[in-house]
Amino acid sequence: MHSQTILITVPKIHPDALALLADYRVIQTDASITEDALCELCAEEKPVAILARYGFFNERVLKASPLLKIVARHGVGMDTIDQVAAARLGIAVKAAIGSNSQAVAELAIGMMLSCARLIPAIDHRMHQGHWDKDAYQGIELHGKILGVVGCGSIGSRVVRIAQAIGMNVIVCDPYLASEKLPQGTTRVSLDELLAQAHVVSLHCPLDDSTRNMLDASKLAKLLPNAIVVNTARAGLFDEAAMQSLLQKGQARLGLDCFVHEPLATDSPWLTTPNTVLTPHIGGTTDGGMRGMGVGAAQHILDHLNATAAVP
Repeated sequence: MHSQTILITVPKIHPDALALLADYRVIQTDASITEDALCELCAEEKPVAILARYGFFNERVLKASPLLKIVARHGVGMDTIDQVAAARLGIAVKAAIGSNSQAVAELAIGMMLSCARLIPAIDHRMHQGHWDKDAYQGIELHGKILGVVGCGSIGSRVVRIAQAIGMNVIVCDPYLASEKLPQGTTRVSLDELLAQAHVVSLHCPLDDSTRNMLDASKLAKLLPNAIVVNTARAGLFDEAAMQSLLQKGQARLGLDCFVHEPLATDSPWLTTPNTVLTPHIGGTTDGGMRGMGVGAAQHILDHLNATAAVP
């Protein structure tokens, strides 16, 4: 067994991931670990690798362990890691690309259906003893236009499922090679997508080019009663502008990620109508959890083995 330490910032991880790291000394934290606690733990335990699910990894945290060689994300979003600082410090940063794609795609489709058919609201009314059959009317997705923003591993899966239920799909992704554009779809600009799509599904990373991508002026271009789904990253749209739109009954929203997590008891999201909210669980399925854990663990092993082999 190695004397080297690997830090995992989640109390529960798939057993197959732990099995891969069995030759190392493994330390796990709870989900609410703070920056100060992370720094103290890294300085004390000196991990050579961090398998990161929770926590923010700025330069202060990354420098805390003099032995740190790699931070591997338990997931695909990289906005919680200062990649510039990591590169400057010679620390590798890896994401478990594709590990939870199917799980997130299925949640996105589920949110579309929930928003279109008002499933959570009707379910709540039923449990209160109401029978709203005569007053109810949902939206049928067959024949509607779905606009997919970002058509990578997750977005392309959403395209296939949406096409299977009869939706017409347009795609906005300036980085997608022409030969990778899913069959039966059309590439459009973001403005064109917002003006045409009955449903908009976001599947892009959060970076300087996408932060606040849907500001108030962009949201104003949406069709009346459009459905917006975000199972990607918080910060892709202006939350206050979106809440205003929803309060006016001009859109419906399925949302799995929030600028401030977990939601505070006075969060405006808790009283915003026309929403389906989930607590950032897009990848949290049996398959997704295994994929993220094993993918991150394998990145760690590959990097440590490769660096150990260098004379």
